[in-house]
Parts: sequence; structure tokens; C-alpha cells
Amino acid sequence: MDMIPAPEIDLVSLAPVLVLSVFAMGVLILDLFIGKNKTILAYISIAGLVVSALCSFGHADLPVSSFNGAYVVDNFSIFFTFIFAISSSLAILLSINYNEQEGIKIGEYYALILFCTVGMILLCSSTDMIMIFLGIEIVSISLYILAGIRRTDQRSNEAALKYFLLGAFATGFLLYGMAMIYGATGTTKLAGISSTIVAGGVKSQAILLGGIVLLLIGFGFKVAAVPFHMWAPDVYQGAPTPITAFMAVGPKAAVLAAFYRVFADGFHGVAASWEMALMVVAVLSMFIGNLGAIMQTNIKRLLAYSSISHAGYLLIAIIARNSLGASSLLFYMLTYLFTTFGVFGIVIILGRKGNENLEMENYSGLGYKHPLLALSMAIFLLSLGGLPPFAGFVGKFYVFSAALQEGYVTLVVLAVLNSAISFYYYLKVIVYMYMTDQKVEFQPTLSPYALLVVAIAVLGTIQLGIFPGPVIALAQ
Repeated sequence: MDMIPAPEIDLVSLAPVLVLSVFAMGVLILDLFIGKNKTILAYISIAGLVVSALCSFGHADLPVSSFNGAYVVDNFSIFFTFIFAISSSLAILLSINYNEQEGIKIGEYYALILFCTVGMILLCSSTDMIMIFLGIEIVSISLYILAGIRRTDQRSNEAALKYFLLGAFATGFLLYGMAMIYGATGTTKLAGISSTIVAGGVKSQAILLGGIVLLLIGFGFKVAAVPFHMWAPDVYQGAPTPITAFMAVGPKAAVLAAFYRVFADGFHGVAASWEMALMVVAVLSMFIGNLGAIMQTNIKRLLAYSSISHAGYLLIAIIARNSLGASSLLFYMLTYLFTTFGVFGIVIILGRKGNENLEMENYSGLGYKHPLLALSMAIFLLSLGGLPPFAGFVGKFYVFSAALQEGYVTLVVLAVLNSAISFYYYLKVIVYMYMTDQKVEFQPTLSPYALLVVAIAVLGTIQLGIFPGPVIALAQ
């Protein structure tokens, strides 16, 4: 019997994960010795994220593969690590005042965000299905708890329970799919799976295709793609608003990174068997996400359906499977990060304890009462819709260009049509802000942390829209 080689230990590659884990455990321990004011834990958590992001530059020559090919550090994973660090930092900044306002005086809140980020880094760097599964579980368990962290809030409890039950069900599909892939190819490493498929060494084509279908279901649930999206609106509405913003960006980006690696790298030899199914999922996500958003009056539910449609656009980058597709996925997630956190930052500013003002009519007349907040909200919404010169337009342009390079003209036409449909509900919010009379008294919580997040988001959205060149060059 062949001996399994001992994994090569490369602590430099694992440095971002190790550093962040130490900071997360430090936050848990320090929480025991401080009072009810948890702000110091937020600062420590942000420091940990900054150090972790810097540690990703530990290797000079890239890519570096370690642990017998199960873990890789390359430009793709480093870019995503920075996206995770930024998204987690912005979520923590939004949480400082929000948690005080809502009475969430729980130190493990910040530790869970850090542990979730550990799972996200594992996801974008893993090239072995077992490691990918571990990353997904670390992310999922952290999010289940964070979604229900407001223990006395019935909607938060309901959101966490729905997310947990459906997530556990989807995990079963994912794990069984991985087992079938292993049975068909004899390996869990993506490079080994790819070479086995190309060399014609697959033991059973039916088992391989069955495994791919189950993986598609599992990943589809994690990114809230149709028809696996049912959890998203309820969980987005019930979770604390900073956590809603966080799960809309960081974990989604992490799963998309793993999705891209598995399908574009591992299964490219049988692309003809799965790309049509993925196209159907992408088109359904765009149409159902946009049409569902049109019918919403609650801002968080509207943004939940909007995120479903954006999952459809992002799946196009995976379908393209070229170098522009990979870089456009990175750039799109960065633009989506700024616009999403900007919108949720304004939602938090306009809310108050006991009344988060989540109905659209609560934004009536905002343009006259608080013009800068309304202008910022308009910039974020127009960017999400894909209007130039904002970042969202450039992100969509590169994703659609990647698909056109591979000849997916019909898919791009449908995506452009959906972008036009999305303007209906984004402009609807803007109409409320500028063209209707004020219906509620605005009592904004002008937290310096939330205002900082909105300011960073505005700068990022405009900067990436007008000068995308340097960031695109980095992504490529």
C-alpha cells in the first residue's frame, strides 16, 4: 500500500489565517476582563484584519502551492483576502454604534466576524475539496450565530433558524457531491480532478456528473442563486443590519472564489456538461432577483433580491472561464463591496432603536432634509444599477466583456436587459427621496463610524468608476 506523503508545512502561506485566528481568540479572552463597553474589541479586531491582510504578502514569488497541493497563495487569493479584510473592517465599524443602540453587548460578536473571515480566506486559497468544505463550514456556522445574535428579537431568531436549517440541508448536497467526485476521480484535489478528466481516467461519468450537479446546488445556495435563494430575503431582513451588509459581500465573495476554482479549474474538461445548467441558474437569478425586488417596499428585502440578481451577473464570470473572467470577478466584488456597505451604512444612520425605518416611504423627502445622505444613497443605488461613471458600470462592463470574448452573446443581452429592469426599483427609492413629501421625522444617528463607512464607500464607488485602470491591472 502506498504511503500518503506528510503534508509540507508552510506557515508563511497560512500566516493570514493563523494571525486572524490568534486575534479572534484574543478578543474572546479579553472580553472576559472588560465591562459592557466592547469598543476596544472592535479596534483590536480591525487591527487583526489589517495585520492579516499584510501577512498575505509573505511570499515574493507567486503562486506558491503548499500542503501537498491543497492550499495555494496566488494573486487571486491575495486580492480576495484584501476584499475580505475591507468588508469585515467596514462591518465592524458599522457595528460599534449599532450594537450600543440595539443592546448587543456581546464580545464574541467581533470574534465571530474574525473567525468567519478565517473561513473566507481558506475558501479563496484552497485547491482541495476537503479544505473548501472546512472553509464553508467555518463561514456558515459563524453566520448562523451572527444572524441570530439579537437573542430577544423574534425576527432575528427566525432568520437564524431558517438559515441554519436550509444551510445544513445545502451542506448535505455539497458534501455528497464531493464524495461522488472523489469516487469518480479518486482524488479531492482540483488539479488531480482536472488531469483525471482530461486523461479520460474517470471511473464513472454518471457519478462525476451527479457530483457536479450536487456541487452546483450546494454552491448555488451559499451565493443565493435561484432556485436556491429562498432563505435570503428573510435572513437579510431579520439579521442585524451590519451583519446583513457583511453576509451580502464577504461570504458571498468567498464562496464565488471557491465556485470559480472548482468549476473553472477542476471541471473545465467537462465544461459542456455544466455550463448550460449554470447559464440557466444565472439567467433565473437575474430575472427573479430583479422582478422580486420590484415588488418590495422594505429596503432590506429589496437589497436581498438585488443581491440575488447580482449573483446572476457574477456567475457569468465563472461561465466565461477566461483570464478576464477571473479579474472581472475580483473587480466586480470590490465595486459591490463599496456600494453595498454604503447603502447599509445609510440605512443604519437613518434607523433608531425600536424603529429602523426600513420602509421605502420612510425615505420620503430625505433629499431636502439631509441632502448629503440622499446624494450618497443615490450614488450607491445608481452604481448598483450599472450607470456610468460609477464603479458598478465598470464592473458589469468587464464581466460582460469576458462573456463576449467566449461568444456568449445571448447571455450578455439578457444580462443587459436585466440591468435595465433593475433601474426601476433603484430609481423608485430615489424618487421617494427627492420627489415626495416627508412622511416621518428624521432622527438620524450620526455616528462617526457609520459616516466614515459611507464616506469610504462614496470615494471607492467614484474612484473605481472614473479610474478603474490600476485596480483592473492588479486584478489581472
